[in-house]
Amino acid sequence: MAQTVTMPQLGESVTEGTISKWLKQPGERIERYEPIAEVITDKVNAEVPSPVDGVMGDLIAAEGATVPVGEPICTIRGVDEASAPAASAPAPAAAAPPPPPPAPAPAAAAPPPPPPVAPAPVPAPMAEPVPVAAAAPAPAPAAEPEGAGMSLHVSPAVRMLAREHGVDLQQVPGSGLGGRITKKDILEWVQRRDGQPGAAAPAAPVPAGVPEAALAAPPAPPAPAAPAAPAAAAPPPAAATGDTLVPLSPMRKAIAEHMVRSVQTAPHAWVMVECDMSPVVALRERHRAAFEQRTGVKLTYLPFVAQAVIGALRKHPTLNASFTPEGILLKRDINLGIAVALEDGLVVPVVHGADRLSLAGLAEAFQRLGDRAKAAQLRLEDIQGGTFTLNNAGALGTLMTQPIINQPQAAILATDAIVKRPVVVAGDAIAVRPMMNLCLSFDHRINDGLQATRFISTVRDTLQAMDDRVLG
Repeated sequence: MAQTVTMPQLGESVTEGTISKWLKQPGERIERYEPIAEVITDKVNAEVPSPVDGVMGDLIAAEGATVPVGEPICTIRGVDEASAPAASAPAPAAAAPPPPPPAPAPAAAAPPPPPPVAPAPVPAPMAEPVPVAAAAPAPAPAAEPEGAGMSLHVSPAVRMLAREHGVDLQQVPGSGLGGRITKKDILEWVQRRDGQPGAAAPAAPVPAGVPEAALAAPPAPPAPAAPAAPAAAAPPPAAATGDTLVPLSPMRKAIAEHMVRSVQTAPHAWVMVECDMSPVVALRERHRAAFEQRTGVKLTYLPFVAQAVIGALRKHPTLNASFTPEGILLKRDINLGIAVALEDGLVVPVVHGADRLSLAGLAEAFQRLGDRAKAAQLRLEDIQGGTFTLNNAGALGTLMTQPIINQPQAAILATDAIVKRPVVVAGDAIAVRPMMNLCLSFDHRINDGLQATRFISTVRDTLQAMDDRVLG
């Protein structure tokens, strides 16, 4: 009897995954625990192992399809059922069915209620567009793009709950991990909305029935917004002018969603300081050969910066934190994320317990994770649990960088290229020094300029005072 394989839970906050590549095709023999597919979650590739021995059956989800956790992605048949794979050819087309289910549900509920539902969410005119789109099955899907950026981080159940209450997900702040919107967020938002009729009354002091009709009118403006979705179908003409439309890879989609969510969630602020890297440059030059011979790892500038950052995070704990509705969550451990550039995107592997490692330990961890990232062999634990991120943009020759915060962290530090520049030193003398810009983007909900500047100044001062002791 065929066994159905479902999308696994790839992390505590992951609600869906994208099939990046099928490693096995219908009819191929499979051993238990053998990888059958590559799945992309938030910026990382993870392999899905086979739960049993057998033969690959139907591919229910096609490559590139995004599937909710727990939904079927393929079947595995017993060895004696090897003849069945032939029917698997049309199966990939079934990749479409998973997404549609949400649409039919609201559509079924919408036809009868369109008129009644509009008045229901009187206090929230913004919710009106949902019923309008639902009234016409075709436009209904068009309403999705409006919140597409957030929909990837909302479970199907929460999305359906939002539709039932006429809630625009773009208006709801998420309290879950990484800003995810939960069922509790929807219910609390609806309660606050429905509990403020008095605020809407002054705006329309007419009889109760009239405001409902009046408020039902606003959907007219949003209606034109629906056509705006088709307007996005402008790529065809663009192609005619010689432009090329490059399809989004699963990784690029994940990065795009993550970056948009970050800037929509956290009010970004930015500070920068110059750092004289003379002591670090001299240290590295003196110990590089012996260090590599002793450890087998190249000695770069990154471990030195990491050591300075770790010390600064201990001194300024609000930079090693996350924002929650209940308060600022200060993290006990310092888990350092390191941005690694790839040809088709980027990943941020994490060095767990970085504050417990020596400079040599950090150098080894950075090289190991960097190699894994470039070989697409990162494990789930390698990209989870980061509390602060370092972006070594200077390796690419940058002079000044303004990075986007890696949610739900409090900040991200970019180090730019070390460049020799003339600077004023003691006695107003002019000297040529290897200078580096340190650029910090921080969540203004958690820290103000004072805390951010103190932190980055501590990093700078530590680097400018480093000596042989840092190498143990």
